Amino acid sequence: MTTNFLVVGGTGKTGRRVADRLRERDLPVRIASRRGAPPFDWADRATWAPVLEGIDAVYLTYYPDLVVPGAADDIRAFTELAIAEGVRHLVLLSGRGEEEAEACERIVAAADIGWTILRCSWFAQNFSEHFLLDAVRGGEIALPAGMVVEPFLDVRDIADVAVKALTEPGHTSRLYELTGPRLLTFADAAADIAAASGRDVRYVPVSAEDYAAAAVGYGVPAAEAEALTELFARVLDGRNESVTHDVDRVLGRPATDFADFARDAAATGVWAR
Repeated sequence: MTTNFLVVGGTGKTGRRVADRLRERDLPVRIASRRGAPPFDWADRATWAPVLEGIDAVYLTYYPDLVVPGAADDIRAFTELAIAEGVRHLVLLSGRGEEEAEACERIVAAADIGWTILRCSWFAQNFSEHFLLDAVRGGEIALPAGMVVEPFLDVRDIADVAVKALTEPGHTSRLYELTGPRLLTFADAAADIAAASGRDVRYVPVSAEDYAAAAVGYGVPAAEAEALTELFARVLDGRNESVTHDVDRVLGRPATDFADFARDAAATGVWAR
């Protein structure tokens, strides 16, 4: 029997890679996004049911983040609707060290449906595809992170794990905590990016207030900048200074090292001036 897949946030960093991998297997996949057909918007619950029609398994991401107010209510309502529409399996993208995200995890895990949770550390691709891209291009990564270390995680690994969870047995009722293979400071990450790109890139620790002001200056919406700043203040406090091996266990290979990510990203020209 054919399984029909829905990727919520299918144009995002992880979602589009999950969708691409499913398509490569010639599996039927529907993209849920505001520009999709039918369109999907977390802020408009009337758009949820149409994208769930005929769907068996869902890769579930939440925009902008599971820590924002109202996220848990939305996840609960979406999960209940998915069950009513006949969905059999949810794979939830979650954040490591985020209490609000863990509340959303509990909602999914308590539902009468198959589930897998991917609790992820900081994305390596934040430096090449999101709010830190312009900072890297400008040569200065300013963050309120001090000298905390983080096991930066390549989103390609997340996508590979997600597709395994969606398409293969043995991953139901499992919580995977996904990290990269080593701990780096943000200064270490900047050095790896500089080495890969051949450009002068450095990390500058700043206050949360200065970071928020700079983010808005780079074009990040004020509300998103405020949410990011509040999130950084909590998750960049050392709570995530450890490496796990769930990527290795699920994929049968080591997680992608940050230096390899940096070389691959630099080869695309994304950090060119």
